[in-house]
Amino acid sequence: MSTTIAYAELVGLLEKIFLRHGTDRVVASILAENCAMCERDGAYSHGIFRMPGYVASLNTGWVDGRATPEVEDVAPSFCRVDARNGFAQAALARGRDLAISKSRQAGISVLAIRNSHHLSALWPDIEPFAREGLIAISAVNSFACTVPFDGKSAVFGTNPFAFAAPVENSEPMVFDLATSAMANGDVQIAARKGHTLPPDSGVDGDGKPTNDPRAVLDGGALLTFGGYKGSSISMMVELLGAALTGGHFSFEFDWSGHQGAQTPHTGQLIILIDPSYGAGEAFDRRAHGLITAMQAAGVSRLPGQRRAEIRAQTAQNGIPITEEDLASLRTLAIA
Repeated sequence: MSTTIAYAELVGLLEKIFLRHGTDRVVASILAENCAMCERDGAYSHGIFRMPGYVASLNTGWVDGRATPEVEDVAPSFCRVDARNGFAQAALARGRDLAISKSRQAGISVLAIRNSHHLSALWPDIEPFAREGLIAISAVNSFACTVPFDGKSAVFGTNPFAFAAPVENSEPMVFDLATSAMANGDVQIAARKGHTLPPDSGVDGDGKPTNDPRAVLDGGALLTFGGYKGSSISMMVELLGAALTGGHFSFEFDWSGHQGAQTPHTGQLIILIDPSYGAGEAFDRRAHGLITAMQAAGVSRLPGQRRAEIRAQTAQNGIPITEEDLASLRTLAIA
């Protein structure tokens, strides 16, 4: 049986869960909003599906839900945040104003987050910057679950990369993609529902191609998208998200002592560009012109368009949720 839940009600319920399992109120509010946004916009592999993983990571002590991130102003265009074994979204919230200020003053800024945990989509992190007229780019690595091209074992994470930009008279252009063939959360959902994976998505424990999601999750690994091309981008994300920030590479950290934990202990890089420093016409007008040309060429679905359409639907009709999932969330809020 399915029902619907209002966005504000879902945020409130998720806040209760985070508070019940050890976060402070600031972190609970940030994570609840983030998770509810994903569910609202149809990014189901990063919505309420992730709540048991958040709870397990908190309950095992793998992540500190009360950590106070430390902001470090290190250069005119560079700032860092030590998340202190807390969540990346809370670290971003602490460093956000400084990063924006630097981008306004210098035309570009870099925000490097380390010692952090990230279990969500990247577009909620950067879409707000585009709404303020900035171009935003972000990369975050994950836990080792993806095989480099021509490799035999997992080294990379799913290693998403995201981009957001303002568009004149339109919603921002935002895309968020895994450099693996698909998101690990989508593999978990496929396994739960008994679905098969698309061809060339993963390998089993013997390194043989498989479309069985359970074989990928139980000793197997994902492949990168586009063969060596996706593998190169995934390597870039490791270098930006971990080597540059001071975070762990996807293969480095050991969470074996925290059984059930699901939040990768890695790093995140965010680059902000103020397009007003660019040459020529206003950037947002140029972006609109490019989109118009794409549509004239026959493009019927732009990056992020499905997400925007679902957002409009849920704003009017509420967020669809099964009775079972709603009951599970309510149980987490009191258990």
